[in-house]
Amino acid sequence: MEGIKIVDTSIEHINDIMIIERLSFAIPWSKKSFVEEISNNKFAHYICAVTHNNTLGYAGMWKIFDEGHITNFAVHPEYRRAGIGSKMMDALIGKANVMGIKSMTLEVRENNKGAISLYTGYGFREVGIRKNYYVNNGENAIIMWKMDKIY
Repeated sequence: MEGIKIVDTSIEHINDIMIIERLSFAIPWSKKSFVEEISNNKFAHYICAVTHNNTLGYAGMWKIFDEGHITNFAVHPEYRRAGIGSKMMDALIGKANVMGIKSMTLEVRENNKGAISLYTGYGFREVGIRKNYYVNNGENAIIMWKMDKIY
């Protein structure tokens, strides 16, 4: 998809993020949580995929020492499978390199095959399972790490 830019997230993106969040997750984060993350969490680094002043996706990670913990990653359902997730992952990995991050981790629903495929394509590997992690349906979370060169 052309015309998409990856930008640092600002408060102006919050309303679009909330729409994507509600469409993407059974238990969405609150608006207050996102505002707090973007405004006050010194460990948090968020990006958005935007085009024509519309936010199509967002992703966030926490930098904890030399690790990047991906906390959020979502693309609006109408724009999935258009390369936006790859653009966002490229940008997160680029940020991680600039910040001196040596490894990255995330958790993903075991049934989210599209996301698992994206992450695996970037070198993330399954290292464990969090049993019954998702409270809405008891689904397991796969713990994935990218331990080799992150670039």
